[in-house]
Amino acid sequence: MDKGTGDAELARILDGIGPRLRGLRRDRGLTLEELAATTGISVSTLSRVESGKRRPTLDLLIPLARAHRVALDQLVAAPASGDPRVHLRPLRKERGSVLVPLTQYPGRVQVFKQVLAPRRPELVTHEGYEWLYVLAGRLRLVLGEREVTLRPGEVAEFDTTEPHWFGPADAEAVEILHLFGPRGDQAVVRAGPSAAEPAPPAAPADGAPGGGA
Repeated sequence: MDKGTGDAELARILDGIGPRLRGLRRDRGLTLEELAATTGISVSTLSRVESGKRRPTLDLLIPLARAHRVALDQLVAAPASGDPRVHLRPLRKERGSVLVPLTQYPGRVQVFKQVLAPRRPELVTHEGYEWLYVLAGRLRLVLGEREVTLRPGEVAEFDTTEPHWFGPADAEAVEILHLFGPRGDQAVVRAGPSAAEPAPPAAPADGAPGGGA
């Protein structure tokens, strides 16, 4: 790659960071003021970076990556290298949620990472079985007439023919791992916690991407 080509590629990468940061902030339902309070970066600086009027530096990108809970290379969107299966393609869904497919196995259990923005509950039903594991935030899960709030490290599973909905339990976005498989395809536990270590309290089990996304 000659110098001219390299400079053009660098400019393209840098120009894409601002819009990507704006999209992440809006997906998480954050205002510039809220992000400034979290990162210690002034509102004016955040606005200039998002609009492309200021080129981002590492001392700006690192706290922003932490605030948005993404890897630094996801903010920069560096060219892909190595095994293409590990390069994830986020899908922005309606109402501000983000879905990142982690597997591509038709007919088998599908795994997703999701960031869910606040929205109004709407119960749905469909064929399948789902598992939800909370990574960050608090997840509200509604199963028929039952309701439970899950915190980081807690998990739920359920048959999706039961009316269900899940999303943030409060005004903050929630980040989860979401597994969806054919009905009857349930998890089989082959190993549990050590007898010397009591198991963590389990969420009410029964166990979407259909329902909650």
